[in-house]
Amino acid sequence: MTETRYTLGGDEHLFVELSESMNLHAFFRSILITQRLAARDLPGVTEICPANASYQVRFDPDILAVGDLQSILEDIETDLGEADARLSTRVVEIPVLYNDPWTHETLMRFRERHQDPDSTDLEFAARVNGYPDIEAFIEAHSDTPWFVSMVGFVAGLPFMYQMVEQSRQIQVPKYLKPRTDTPKHTVGYGGCFSCIYSVRGAGGYQMFGVTPVPIYDPEQKNKHLSDFMIFFRPGDIVKFRPIDREEYDVILEAVERDEYTLPTAPVEFSLEAFEADIAGYPAKILEALYGN
Repeated sequence: MTETRYTLGGDEHLFVELSESMNLHAFFRSILITQRLAARDLPGVTEICPANASYQVRFDPDILAVGDLQSILEDIETDLGEADARLSTRVVEIPVLYNDPWTHETLMRFRERHQDPDSTDLEFAARVNGYPDIEAFIEAHSDTPWFVSMVGFVAGLPFMYQMVEQSRQIQVPKYLKPRTDTPKHTVGYGGCFSCIYSVRGAGGYQMFGVTPVPIYDPEQKNKHLSDFMIFFRPGDIVKFRPIDREEYDVILEAVERDEYTLPTAPVEFSLEAFEADIAGYPAKILEALYGN
């Protein structure tokens, strides 16, 4: 696709496709455009939803004509141009118990729906991506940061894109047939996206582990959810940290007492700098979280 595509969704939604391919550049532009639209606080715009290489705007046609809205969005995209785009965001560390007992029990119940019933999800993912064992695969999954390209599908679920060279990106197909059960807080994988299941429910992504940290809670019982019931925002940068069962239990108990603090640091992300040094720039981003 060489031109942005605008499509009406009924009388109140304008759907905008920036690219037919999944890539960081398209995700980034979606976030920047929707941020700039939100900053204008236009009368008639009631909801803005960035997504993977696209976004959708809900509007009141009695207040804002769709043609006027499209013209505004075209102007915003033109203003972005090809100049270096920067995003004020944050980098977050998410602890993960890989190869945990709960996703293992679940995946074993649904082996008939999997491409390889004789392997676990981690074993299958390691093999199709050319890793010698699940330990090497876990290291590859957790060693580099991930860019949150959108939040949705179910409330609070982040879709995350690996910030590495294309040749190193993990790719794993979804289950042949979706499961009817997935444990809450499962770290999953489908296509080129990692995710965290915010609630228990159906799902088709491969299951790698679980995090003890809640990312969605309508009751907002934890301090990292005090501002909003959904933790992740498009543009967040995530670093997974492997933990063992003992640390998982310790963190879970701290979460229940509201004494756990998610390691988080503000960061300025430059798309131009990342694309100029895909191998080295993510390490600089992580310095905001871990120091030199």
